Parts: sequence; C-alpha cells; structure tokens
Amino acid sequence: MSGAVDLTRDIADFTRRDVALEGRTRPVLLTGTTGPGVIVIHEIYGFTPTVARFCRFVRDAGFRVYAPILFGTPDAGNAEQPSLLRIAELCVSREFTLLASNRASPVTQWLRALARLVHGDCGGRGVGALGMCVTGGFALAMALEPSVMAPVLAEPGLPALNPAGLDIAPADLARVQARTREGLALRGYRFEGDTLCPGARFATLRTAFGAAFTGVELPDSAGNPAGMKARGKPPHSVFTVDLIDAPGEPTRAAVDEVIAFFRGALVAPGATGTP
Repeated sequence: MSGAVDLTRDIADFTRRDVALEGRTRPVLLTGTTGPGVIVIHEIYGFTPTVARFCRFVRDAGFRVYAPILFGTPDAGNAEQPSLLRIAELCVSREFTLLASNRASPVTQWLRALARLVHGDCGGRGVGALGMCVTGGFALAMALEPSVMAPVLAEPGLPALNPAGLDIAPADLARVQARTREGLALRGYRFEGDTLCPGARFATLRTAFGAAFTGVELPDSAGNPAGMKARGKPPHSVFTVDLIDAPGEPTRAAVDEVIAFFRGALVAPGATGTP
C-alpha cells in the first residue's frame, strides 16, 4: 500500500448550482441523482480531491450529495496545504467565528437554509450533514434545523483556543439536546493524538449528549502516512487526506459507518428505490 493521496482533480461527475439563500449566493457542487440528500462541508483547504472522493463514497451508496463552497474555488484545484492567508481571511470574516466559544459561525444560518432546500429537492425523512475540521462543528449548529436528521462532526476544530469548547450558543445547544430526547443521534470522529480537535472537545460532547453522541477516536496508527504524518504532525482529517482507502483500514471503516448512519436516519424502513 502506497498511501498516496494525490487524487484526480477532475470533477466532471459534479454539477455546479449557484444557490441564493438568506441574502447570499454561494456555489454548491452536486453529485448523484437519486436518494436522500447529504450535505458535505469541506475543510479549511476548500473543496479538494479527497473531499470529492468522500462525496463519491456517499453518492455511490445511493445518496444525493450537496457540497457547498464556503471559501476557496468551486473546483477540486484547492491545494491540501496549510495557508496562513486562508486563516487570516477567516479570522476577519464576519461569517466565521474561529476563536469565540459558545457561539456558532453566522454562516451556519445559510447552511440550515440549504438543508431545507435539499430536503425539498430530495424528499425523504430528512437530510444528512457532515462538517470537517474548521467546519466540523457546523453540523452541530445545523441540527437546529428539523430537516437535519443525521449530523456528523468530523474532527471539529473550533473554537481554536478552547480545547473543551463548542462553537454553538448554550441556548441553541439546549435545543439540539431536546431533539436528542426525541430520537436525534449524532456522530463524531477524530484521531486520538489530534491536537487540532482535542479529546476534551469530545468529552464535552459526551457530557452534553450522553448516549445520543457516538464519538469514534481512531488510533494515530490508522492515519495515512502520506497525509499529515508526512508533515511531521499527528493525523487529523479522518475522511480526506488521512484516510486510507483499502479494505480493513479503520478510516475506510469509518466511511462505511457514516454511510450506515445516513441510511438508518434518512431512509424509511421498507422504502424501495433507496440505498
């Protein structure tokens, strides 16, 4: 196994749709034509080849995938490399809250509106949502929208300066907690040694949600040697650059778990023509 993560930038199997919601128009990349809708939110690099690969995993399992472009270019040409300029842009943006605890990024209001649109497009029981890294906690704030039935927090990295903090207001957290008492479940993924998504954050999520939150913490040995490890850092991105797409690999098993989670939450029992 080479562990190589240099994937194709060809996204001819995606279509672009410019979506106007809440007074703001953003590009959204779509793939898949049938099945329930799943929103996949890219990490800090923007939409990249490995994000596109994850979207294809979900699409090929029978879902319609919507990938909103929050920053970067609306293609798979964004480099999977750290960018101080990108961090600086997000820090000054009014739509993203990187440092403050107990406060969601304003962009999550647009994402909740997108979830309503996706549910209207696709029908079914509801919508799945998965955020990654800097957008990982967005899936939690999106769960304020009733149509979001399967939120997944992949290595949620915010708030950046509070290892145990969450990027959601206490009153909104209480609303999501109320939804879990009605049956909503949440999942989260991180690597054990990840310093960008500390273990203390998952401890907070377990305290807040109890059995409704399933937090999966993978050993660092499961990370792709060609990913963050190649930069001398612990693995971080479970579903993208640190994923090893091979049978028996824990990261690939995590993909299958998420797909099963989407299926269980979004597909009505006995439905035909669904994944």
